[in-house]
Amino acid sequence: MSKTHFYKVDNEQKLAFSQVIGDKKGKKSPGVVFLSGLKSDKEGTKAIYLSKWAERNKRDFLRFDYRGHGASSGRFEDMSISDWLEDTKNIIIELTSGPQILVGSSLGGWISLLFAKSYPKKVAGIIGISAAPDFTAKYTKSNLSKQQRQELKNTRKLSFHSEYFEQPLIITQKLIEDGNKHLVLTQEQIIKCPVRLFHGSVDNDVPLSTSIEILNRLKSDDMRLQIIKGIDHRFSTPDCLELIKEAVEQMSLA
Repeated sequence: MSKTHFYKVDNEQKLAFSQVIGDKKGKKSPGVVFLSGLKSDKEGTKAIYLSKWAERNKRDFLRFDYRGHGASSGRFEDMSISDWLEDTKNIIIELTSGPQILVGSSLGGWISLLFAKSYPKKVAGIIGISAAPDFTAKYTKSNLSKQQRQELKNTRKLSFHSEYFEQPLIITQKLIEDGNKHLVLTQEQIIKCPVRLFHGSVDNDVPLSTSIEILNRLKSDDMRLQIIKGIDHRFSTPDCLELIKEAVEQMSLA
């Protein structure tokens, strides 16, 4: 398994990453970059699965932690979509060569679309797994309870209990306001690469309607949404991992 290294952002900030360097001989296939979800990291099931696949197949593969996540520096509550997009830009531009297949889980699906908008020539394909673009838009006053509105006013943050984390998930006012400056589903976006979306039918964290909205908003000549019955937001069963791998391999041949 590839070791953890650190990419230095500046004198105080660093990003943890692990990388597989593929075989440079023969036909050059696009590299693969995994973008993790909110409060997740590069050691998650899907990231590790793809890393092992890359090692077996001698393919370039990169997984990393945004600031405030995993082994990277920074506090989660101090960060925003702009920060995580900047992390993604820095590490992909500096550590990869040629176009990449972006595999984005949840938050990573949003970051993938934002990156593709800025650097279309660096993107060979996008695979969105329970992609969650624009999730900050749901934290409007009309969607919050009276108690939540008071909490946000007094503390500038909201706390949610989640089955995925031991501690409450904190959504800050900064994250909400910054995220709403990066919305991608408010207008059409042209994506000149293959796009594959996967969504579990019993995902209680990101509604299926989000993936349908992505399908409607993106303009791509090669785009598909696959709904998997009985699967939740984790999307990490053996069959789900196989679907992700197959999508990567098919895009590699495009």
